[in-house]
Amino acid sequence: MHDTPARTQDHGAGPGPRAGGPPAPDLVALMRRRLASGARAAAALTASAETIAGIAQVVVTALKAGGTVYTCGNGGSAAEALHLAEELAGAYRDRSRPPCRAVSLAADPTLLTCTANDFGFAEVFARPARALLRPEDVLVVLTTSGRSGNILRVLDVARERGATTVGLLGGDGGPALSRCDHAVIPPADGDSAHTQEAHLAIVHLICEAVDSAFGAEASSC
Repeated sequence: MHDTPARTQDHGAGPGPRAGGPPAPDLVALMRRRLASGARAAAALTASAETIAGIAQVVVTALKAGGTVYTCGNGGSAAEALHLAEELAGAYRDRSRPPCRAVSLAADPTLLTCTANDFGFAEVFARPARALLRPEDVLVVLTTSGRSGNILRVLDVARERGATTVGLLGGDGGPALSRCDHAVIPPADGDSAHTQEAHLAIVHLICEAVDSAFGAEASSC
């Protein structure tokens, strides 16, 4: 989470894509429209504050009980699933917090490709979940459609294993919604980009709750 601020350098005008000059007006207008719609979607997320707080409490409670948080998703959602796991196991804002048990099922390319090759892509999360998940654990899935076959399969396995299921969903939630014990659907009007932006905000809110629950005085997470 602790990135070094980027520095912007002006290398001057010249041939090729590094040449200076103002951006085209239609590009500026596009940026403004997207930023405005993204801001509206983010503001609308406040209506889900109680639901998000409930999800964060589920994660904190599981960690206090000795559980592990597992995450997964596809594409950009996989990146956000990895982000949640690394912020919990590494550090978010409070570096004095002890590391928390968190693993992303989307993190190991050797396991993903082995499973996809031998059992099919629908099993890439379900097979390791069948080996790892326990009743005290939490599975957090991120999906903008709620319809990805590998997400539905891992949710079914989590239910079989007795783990708690949390969904950061999009659209109408799809078939994933009924498979989640706890779920939030950001009001993004079906815009998958804004849905993922909202999911990232929720990921950070979960981390805020974990930082608050496990401070420097905690010996373990």
